[in-house]
Parts: sequence; structure tokens; C-alpha cells
Amino acid sequence: VQLQASGGGLVQAGGSLRLSCASSRSMFREYAVAWFRQAPGKDREFVAALSRSGSRTSYADSVKDRFALSRDSAKNTVFLQMNSLTPEDTAVYYCAGKRTILTAPIDTRPQDYASWGQGTLVTVSS
Repeated sequence: VQLQASGGGLVQAGGSLRLSCASSRSMFREYAVAWFRQAPGKDREFVAALSRSGSRTSYADSVKDRFALSRDSAKNTVFLQMNSLTPEDTAVYYCAGKRTILTAPIDTRPQDYASWGQGTLVTVSS
């Protein structure tokens, strides 16, 4: 499945952005979807993930209570709503997909995901 991330941009601290991850075809029947981010000079880190069923989510501690996942199955799109942004959130954000079973636990390691979008840059100014 092909994924395309979009919605990044420049925002002031305290502001909000909504990222989108669109797939080339319906993936929700088979795929869990996650967001990762990579800041300059740092490793790619887990941000949030949505289970294949859409009923379970996982968030990194650093974004919990600020970021929220949702999906629009009709549009084959997963959204990451990011609120109360800080300069530490500045990074390239990637969405990733993993074919999995309904009851599988949510994976948080980049190497667990086989399908990746091209990334979208989020810059938060102080």
C-alpha cells in the first residue's frame, strides 16, 4: 500500500496542526497505522498508532493529551491532530502502515512497519 503524508507547516508554539495520511487503497481492513517523527540529528521516534480495528490507540508519553488520532475510512485517511505544539515537536513526521491481525498489539518500533509515506515537515517556532 502507498501512503502519503501531508499537512505539515510552520506554526507558533501553542498552535495546532492536523496531519493526514492517505492511502492508495482501503487499508483499514488489514493495516494498523502509525506516526513517527525524526528531528535533525535524532533517531526516528514513535508518536502514535491506531490499531487495525480503529478501536485501540497508543501515544508516546511526550504527546499524550496533546495529540489525537482519527480516521476516515471512506477517504482511506488517518489524521493526527496536534495541539499545544512546542518547539520540541519540530520534526519530519512520517506515517507508516503494518499489515496485521485484529487482535495484534500495537507496535511502536519503526522496523515493525513495512509501508511508509514520504514525510511532512512540522516546524514550531518559539
